[in-house]
Amino acid sequence: MFFKDLVVKSIFVPFVVLILSSCGNLITHNGSNDKIQHEKKSENVITLVADQVSDDLILAVGSSNYSYILNKSGERLWNWKFDENLGNDLKLLPTAHVLAMFNNEESPIKFGGGYSGLTQIIDFNDSIAWEFEYATKDYLTHHESIFLPNGNLLMLSWERVTQEVAKMHGVNMDGDIFPEKIIEVDTTTKEIIWQWRSWDHIIQDYDATKLSYGDILQNKQLIDINYALRENGDIMHANGIYYDKSRDVIFVSINHYSEVWVIDHKYNTLETSGALGDLLFRLGNPRAYKDTLSNTLFDRIHTPNLIPAGYPGSGNLLLFNNGLKGKKSSVYEFIIPEKLTIENIDKSHLIWSFSDDSLFYGRISGAYRLSNGNTLICEGDYGFWEVTDRNKIVWKYKDISNTFWRGYPINKNHEIFSLIRNFMDE
Repeated sequence: MFFKDLVVKSIFVPFVVLILSSCGNLITHNGSNDKIQHEKKSENVITLVADQVSDDLILAVGSSNYSYILNKSGERLWNWKFDENLGNDLKLLPTAHVLAMFNNEESPIKFGGGYSGLTQIIDFNDSIAWEFEYATKDYLTHHESIFLPNGNLLMLSWERVTQEVAKMHGVNMDGDIFPEKIIEVDTTTKEIIWQWRSWDHIIQDYDATKLSYGDILQNKQLIDINYALRENGDIMHANGIYYDKSRDVIFVSINHYSEVWVIDHKYNTLETSGALGDLLFRLGNPRAYKDTLSNTLFDRIHTPNLIPAGYPGSGNLLLFNNGLKGKKSSVYEFIIPEKLTIENIDKSHLIWSFSDDSLFYGRISGAYRLSNGNTLICEGDYGFWEVTDRNKIVWKYKDISNTFWRGYPINKNHEIFSLIRNFMDE
């Protein structure tokens, strides 16, 4: 129980963000807790407005086998080189443990670079404190895992639905499909103690003689299983998960539907398999439920997250809109209803956005609010931006030697820097 207790005590400290896998190496760090002096020290820094950037450091999560901690001067303060590629996420915990997901190259389920199957928690000395494998021919964890307040882990996963079963439910394609499933894993017993299956909440209007037939527009709480069919069976492609403690709900970004889905977490698995597990709320693409009159907001999305308490915009929803068709990406901030229901799906308000003619990547990427009110943007094939609430660009960092899954803010007083200083003194 020691590890779970450690996680529960620290899980909601700000900047719960990172992960590692092989071995960390110090590159440079001045060991000071004084106010940071921002000055350009790398040719990778394209823009720097020193008196307007946040003091937050950045965890640059590479989409291959390395990641690093970066400051606004362009210095890499700590570097990880992994034996395996990430698949995809890497989070730095407040204890300086890291939570990492790695590619399982033996898995027959591989969609993009976000396939995983192996999740590890590793301490600062590179020892594996915990690991969990969820990889067979029929299911695979992918993209991201997050801690709950009780120390359990929520994980995105794909599950196979055979062609025979899919056809019985009116799926209009040949071949197996892989809809999304969310599992909750007890980190002490490694048992799956809760799950939500998207397959339990589907509807189709293709064939009235098949199961799950109904009026999609009149059942917005259900998922049109035929909306985004693909030959490889990756019909949904969730890529981000966020837990809202105050509502006990889960936000999930569904890339191929260009939507954020919200799922209730307070019911048990049996209850969740029924109507109580239907979509509580959804945002971004009315076409996904046959609404042709409302505006479509998103075109592929990543990284849905609520702005932390105490930050400007606290409680608002922030996300990265890839803008695949228009070849132009954007960051959106929404005020969402306090009561998240299907009846309130048209009551979200866009209150801030940022875009630029040079900001575009159709994959990965993300955005997070910083402690000074600025917003950190990860442009997956470029690097990182920092912009103010008035859309002034105050920092740009370019590193095209890698692509980046995400960039996470890290407080300059995070525990990992004490460990780094002790490492230096040895």
